[in-house]
Amino acid sequence: MAKRTTPIISPRKQPRQDRSARLVADILEAAIRVLVRDGARRFTTARVAERAGISVGSLYQYFPNKEAILFRLQEEERGQTMTELRRILGDESVAPLERLRAAVRMFFRSECDEAAFRSALEETAPLYREAPQARAHSEEGRRLMERFMSDALPRATPRNRAFAADMIGTVMSAAGKAISSQNRSRSQVDELAAAVGEMFCLYLKAYGD
Repeated sequence: MAKRTTPIISPRKQPRQDRSARLVADILEAAIRVLVRDGARRFTTARVAERAGISVGSLYQYFPNKEAILFRLQEEERGQTMTELRRILGDESVAPLERLRAAVRMFFRSECDEAAFRSALEETAPLYREAPQARAHSEEGRRLMERFMSDALPRATPRNRAFAADMIGTVMSAAGKAISSQNRSRSQVDELAAAVGEMFCLYLKAYGD
């Protein structure tokens, strides 16, 4: 049985000048357009280079393969979401359950914005899921939710807080992806987010009793 190889997803080099930074930005913008237009299976570096109006050689100066481009897109998209989640869940001036409700609403809205791009990007995840960088991203989300649970469930054991964090994170992610594929209006998305957020809050209230 052939051993699965771990893709190289680190960039070849970082842009140091404005011109280089602009080139990388153009590559990533082209990659988004190719991914939405052609889907994950037809995504290639050649198509991205053509869309960006550059040679494949110029693209390879910064990205060693298509997995590196796709991971960079995932990294930027996930980074924006994580920044918002850290801001909301870490705001100790707000009661924990209100933070959770706001986090669910933000996450559902985020999943539904540019749903076609996010759905196509999700299809590419198996290409780089085993890379250390990808595993580090998953670990970051887990740690964030567990820190929040220290506030939400202060009397619970570490094991129970970890379980609650895993359950809520898993369900929220799955529900957000499902809702984003249904072409719902913003008001409908918010209504569903409110219902899911309330379910989570009732669960935590029961867990904490």
